[in-house]
Amino acid sequence: MNRSACLIFNPVAGQGNPEQELLEIRALLEPTIDLDIHFTTEEVGADQLAYDAVQRGVDEIIASGGDGTLSAAAAAVINTNIPFGIISRGTANAFANALGIPDTIEAACQTILQGATRNVDVAYCNDRPLILLAGVGFEAETVEKANREAKNRFGIIAYILAGLQQLGELQNFDVEIETEEKIIKTSAAAVTVANAAPPTSVLAQGPGGIIYDDGLLDVTIVAPVNKAGAIAATYHLFQSASSGNAVERDDIGYLRAKQFKITTDPVQKVVLDGEIVGTTPIEVKCVPAGLRVFVPTVEEVEPAEKLEGLPNLVIELKNPPESEEETGG
Repeated sequence: MNRSACLIFNPVAGQGNPEQELLEIRALLEPTIDLDIHFTTEEVGADQLAYDAVQRGVDEIIASGGDGTLSAAAAAVINTNIPFGIISRGTANAFANALGIPDTIEAACQTILQGATRNVDVAYCNDRPLILLAGVGFEAETVEKANREAKNRFGIIAYILAGLQQLGELQNFDVEIETEEKIIKTSAAAVTVANAAPPTSVLAQGPGGIIYDDGLLDVTIVAPVNKAGAIAATYHLFQSASSGNAVERDDIGYLRAKQFKITTDPVQKVVLDGEIVGTTPIEVKCVPAGLRVFVPTVEEVEPAEKLEGLPNLVIELKNPPESEEETGG
């Protein structure tokens, strides 16, 4: 007896031919999986299609599109234990890359057909589902500049061109980052909260590797003093992503926690899984093992914490340890 799955397909994702891509997906999956295919439209998004599928009691949900489509579809599957398949056809394909899922249709389908799953963390940012990351400041401005026309024309290079353009308008802002244990105050040009992030998500690479199933979120703070510093910091983050080693520059900090509350002055734009969703403040909370994904095994890198060197840094412990006199020691 064949498996069955709802396939949520975004026909406008990426730069390929959607009709041919769907034919390829069906040719690969349908001999083994009975597919119930639904298309996203301007009126009906991947989230609604996925919620409807959950209500129908489907066995599996497969999403095919860019990171925005995958994030939206995953929202309905959080904490359901329904296996979630990923066939990336977007511009960046960051979520697939972060989990080690191949971004070719054939290899992605083979990952689903093999049937091995892994529970990975997800998160909520201001009650919106987050599978990848939330970017405050520089990254949000860059994503906004890389519009659909540019992505269709240049692909991933559209983000690089937008980033170079944004460097000319680089501005630092004051930021307060609150965890369960402390409050950090500093200034920054970019703050990134990552649940999962591939090496190409450079601004998330302070720890040199993001663990997507540890029940924690990783924040990277980038605080260059000028344009040259921003270029140097970005290059250093790229090196960290490539080597898996944590950053060592004074103008980059990072830390891990279960949840973060981030406020800025002035207010900053926020990008969530590749889509502009509003402005600060934001609250991001991890949902440990909230998503069951068809995914190959990937190597993990253990990150640490580094905040020293950030400008105007203030750290306030929310529950400071009692002194020996207070504890009677």
